[in-house]
Amino acid sequence: MLQKQWRRAVAALCCLAALGALTERPLAIGTSAQSAILIEASSGRALYEQNPDQQMLIASTTKIMTAIVALESCALDERVEITQAHMVEGSSMHLKPGETLTMEELLYGLMLCSGNDAALAVADYCGPGVEAFVEKMNDKAADLGMTNTSFANPNGLDADTHYSTARDMAALAAYAMQNETFARIVSTERITIGGRTMVNHNKLLGAYDGCVGLKTGYTKAAGRTLVSCAVRGDLQLIAVTLKDGNDWADHTALFDYGFSHYTQQQLAAAGEEARRVPLLNGTAADAGVCYGASFSYPLREGETVETEWDLPAGVFAPVEEGAAAGEVIYRLNGTEIGRVPLYWSASADALQQRRERGFFDGLLSALRGLFR
Repeated sequence: MLQKQWRRAVAALCCLAALGALTERPLAIGTSAQSAILIEASSGRALYEQNPDQQMLIASTTKIMTAIVALESCALDERVEITQAHMVEGSSMHLKPGETLTMEELLYGLMLCSGNDAALAVADYCGPGVEAFVEKMNDKAADLGMTNTSFANPNGLDADTHYSTARDMAALAAYAMQNETFARIVSTERITIGGRTMVNHNKLLGAYDGCVGLKTGYTKAAGRTLVSCAVRGDLQLIAVTLKDGNDWADHTALFDYGFSHYTQQQLAAAGEEARRVPLLNGTAADAGVCYGASFSYPLREGETVETEWDLPAGVFAPVEEGAAAGEVIYRLNGTEIGRVPLYWSASADALQQRRERGFFDGLLSALRGLFR
């Protein structure tokens, strides 16, 4: 499942740089952030950008990567013993050396309380060892195409080699929200687990209609950092602001802009017939072609997607059901935004049988004519 998610995420996230050309900075919106971006999660399309590729400190939004690497490395019911080495400055879930917690409890403490102690405990156990875990974080960043990102620790404390960008963090968030356990944890406003009651630092939860996460952050050098996600209907938006003293209001404005100006348009539905191609022999006139995958894209009013069909002008029967027939390519303002494979929807046997029936029916008709 995770491998499948990885392939899907990489395919979408690798398009982010190219899709930047499709982004128009709207005059009616701005933020107080030094760097910001708003994307639609499934396509990666940037709906708003403001210095999105500037490398900056990211504080505790780092813990998005910490959580997803832990979830892909360890089971929720694994038990972790807390040591003195896990005690650290800054925000905490108030762990004590000698106690034992499940990985699930630690992940709630990591994402709701922003526990730096939880981050070290998780990394130390799942690495194994913090250094090995940080290497996993950087490997994951490379897998996701986060080319302007470097992690030096699992908690987000300031370091010269610890930085990212708004665009990279949006890509990470879009990937992470595909993990059901991660999405469940970051959408939780309040929970009592393992004898601890924890409250989520994300004030947008419950305050903004459709907000389902993600993560806050702050250090004196980084300023306020925030990654958030909101869903309405089939539109999932990710907002990131870095060094933003007015982040709650800015994320509200970004989401309002995205939801009011964009709608998710389905351009292909897996299994549905897309076109028919003429058959050059046999009794059937044509053969059906179906979409091999679903594809949707967020569009503003007035935007039109151009479609290019890479299909043969005609085909000789028989054709094999499920065999590759070609692909359809979608472009917006001349820039490719996606492509979907096409497959023959009719079975080879059905088409062949029609050809054979046509031949024998014709032969029988000719013989009858001879004996009249």
